[in-house]
Amino acid sequence: MKNIKIKYLLPFFAIAALALGIFSSCDSDSDGSSGSSGTLSITSVVKAEPGDLVPVTQGDPKNYYIIRGTGLAFVQKIYFNDFDTYFNPVLVTDTEIFVLIDEKTPYANSSNKLKVVTKNGTILYDFITKPPTPRFDSFNSINAAEGEVVTVYGDYFLNPLVKVGTVDVPVISSTLTQLKFKMPANATDKYVTVTNISGSTVSAEAIGSALYDDALQGDAGHWMWNGADSFDTSFKDDKVQGEAAIKFVFGGWNGADMKFNSRNVSKYKAFRVKVKSVSTNTAASVIFVFGGWAYQIKKTITDKWTTIEIPFSDIGNPTTFDQLTLQESGSFGGNTILMDDMGFVLK
Repeated sequence: MKNIKIKYLLPFFAIAALALGIFSSCDSDSDGSSGSSGTLSITSVVKAEPGDLVPVTQGDPKNYYIIRGTGLAFVQKIYFNDFDTYFNPVLVTDTEIFVLIDEKTPYANSSNKLKVVTKNGTILYDFITKPPTPRFDSFNSINAAEGEVVTVYGDYFLNPLVKVGTVDVPVISSTLTQLKFKMPANATDKYVTVTNISGSTVSAEAIGSALYDDALQGDAGHWMWNGADSFDTSFKDDKVQGEAAIKFVFGGWNGADMKFNSRNVSKYKAFRVKVKSVSTNTAASVIFVFGGWAYQIKKTITDKWTTIEIPFSDIGNPTTFDQLTLQESGSFGGNTILMDDMGFVLK
């Protein structure tokens, strides 16, 4: 048998079982002769998935592919982008190799080659190993005005493209984990999209929606109840958005107030913030106070950054916003609490 006739593939484990059964009978040709055809070639690479097997020129790590050609029976090594890739010799015939692209395969500044080494020679084949879809961690500043340079933080920004809303925006500079672009006109309430060869990812926050974005936006005064100097709005040691977070050092049941220039929030549906407790005490919590103590929302927090959203329907559906009060409520003598990425969620 010199060719595996597989048009429709089952889920992976079924494929593997089927392949093992077929390949085990492929030690000799159908006419009883043994060994390889001798001519070494790669004719195509196809993704091992249900449906018609269509040749591809790009591959995704952590997915299975079938290398097709001739003279493959005596394969010794397989490399994607010069990365030594494991393969199961049982899943090899003279015309097919069933192989998983390793998730550690490099994708930047790489050869874009598939290399198959056999005892009869080596062959190179043009093949691109793609990065994962962009990971979009945050962008700063969320409230950037037209013409301001914005930094996007994340990963897998390989030859990235950027959109603000539906508008294509030139990338000023980029690395794999950071890129910069200039905010276009009419960007408020739009989302930022980053695209690479593998797909697109959209920002969680809308432009213009921040209350805290490395600085309190529209700050009209902020203070701790006890008057202590323990309200740090530029804490850089631990953050999840931009370059800084807010650090509150609360005594037991102590609190803090933040006043803002009044803003219309009728286009938003919720208040949002990312919160972290420095204490690992499971009772760690904070009360969010809205509407002059009319609404008190208690939230448990942990020592991991957690996103909290409070629907406006829970706090009287306000149309304007100008103050947030916080109260430590862990009942174990106080806590240090970090907050970041504070703002609103569009309807």
